[in-house]
Amino acid sequence: MTAEAVIQAWDQADPDAIHPLRRVSEDAYWESGKAQADMLATVIPDGAKVMDFGCGDGRVAIPLAELGYEVTAVDSSQRMLDRLTERAPDVTTVHAAADGIAAHLGRRRMDAVYCLAVLIHHSWADCLHIIEKLRAATKLGGILVLDWPIADQPAEADSWIGVTTWSREQQADACARIGLEPVDSGLPWSTYRAVKAGS
Repeated sequence: MTAEAVIQAWDQADPDAIHPLRRVSEDAYWESGKAQADMLATVIPDGAKVMDFGCGDGRVAIPLAELGYEVTAVDSSQRMLDRLTERAPDVTTVHAAADGIAAHLGRRRMDAVYCLAVLIHHSWADCLHIIEKLRAATKLGGILVLDWPIADQPAEADSWIGVTTWSREQQADACARIGLEPVDSGLPWSTYRAVKAGS
């Protein structure tokens, strides 16, 4: 699927289809976001300027902002951003896909960027494009936390809700080219430090 088709499908999805815990309860859904924000806080410095790319309705961005981070919540779905703003009007939102990040930031760079449950739904090529834009938005030495899974038999998602996986070699090559240095964080997601490409 193209990136545009994935974005459109997510934009039109019923909120219950967005995350399995929504079928359990709203409280379980929001508690899971708080737990993930707490995990992110173990690798992101206090008070950092942080971007949540693919923030959806703010499940993780809102509790991270409540922990004292300066969160910019970015999503290509205005519908999702409207839901976030209803719940947390003080969180900065940006309606943009990966290509729109630079226009919003200008010369500014983020201390940290995280992207959860987004990359897994895109093709290898689109995923790499998104990661390049996220890396460009992160200051040198900053932290990127990416839901970017490895598998013994990597495969591309075949639907908007499918999961794309990578080989270790694919990931290592991409990291070297883009400028990502793996960090052992103990998180369930891949964690990187932004370095100069090719280093």
